[in-house]
Amino acid sequence: MLDALDRSVPSPPPTPARLKDRPMPPPPDYKLSEGGPFFALHLLPLLAIFTGTTWVDWAVCFGLFFLRMFAITGFYHRYFSHRTFKTSRWFQLVMAVWAMSSSQKGVMWWASTHRQHHKYSDLPWDPHSPAQRGLFYAHVGWIFDRNHDETDMERVKDLARYPELVWLGKHWMVPPIALGVLVWWFLGWSGLLIGFMLSTALLWHGTYTINSLSHVFGTQRFESGDTSRNNWALALLTLGEG
Repeated sequence: MLDALDRSVPSPPPTPARLKDRPMPPPPDYKLSEGGPFFALHLLPLLAIFTGTTWVDWAVCFGLFFLRMFAITGFYHRYFSHRTFKTSRWFQLVMAVWAMSSSQKGVMWWASTHRQHHKYSDLPWDPHSPAQRGLFYAHVGWIFDRNHDETDMERVKDLARYPELVWLGKHWMVPPIALGVLVWWFLGWSGLLIGFMLSTALLWHGTYTINSLSHVFGTQRFESGDTSRNNWALALLTLGEG
């Protein structure tokens, strides 16, 4: 099935002459042995078969998915990565904590990776290009590649001047763990499994589709120089990204 999907991936654009002498990125260095939390978050919601669920659990799952998707689209992407609007320093911190409750690392790592993606979109240095390394790698494989673990601080000097963002980057698990504990405190185990864990797993894949599927399926209204597409279904799912 993956081979069939990969055959539908467009060819990458030619490498510009100015980058011909740039060293090629290293091959993937997978860290699957460290993927326990990732796989656990996908499997643990199945335990809700034994705990039972309530409509509140599912309402919280739905609500947390879209509340945090809003933060990913509006804050991680629009604000921290592209700086498309201005706000106060205290609300910048609120946005960082809100976005990081999605468990997608710190805002500086997210912005650094995304800025690299835009600088080299669908070229060999793009962190998650389906045209370069296939649909699976672009969707989730790159997450397990040690080559993308570190934050390129040179790309986020504008964010690195805020010590609170630097601290959050080093302790990025604090917001999602705090949210998980809060959901468990009020809703119990079924709320934790469905309201928090399932919504987080779905949230991850909703985000990943923009790196993978939106570079394969959809339409291009103009020549963009890469394989990115407009996809109305993904735009609805991600509140405006596709």
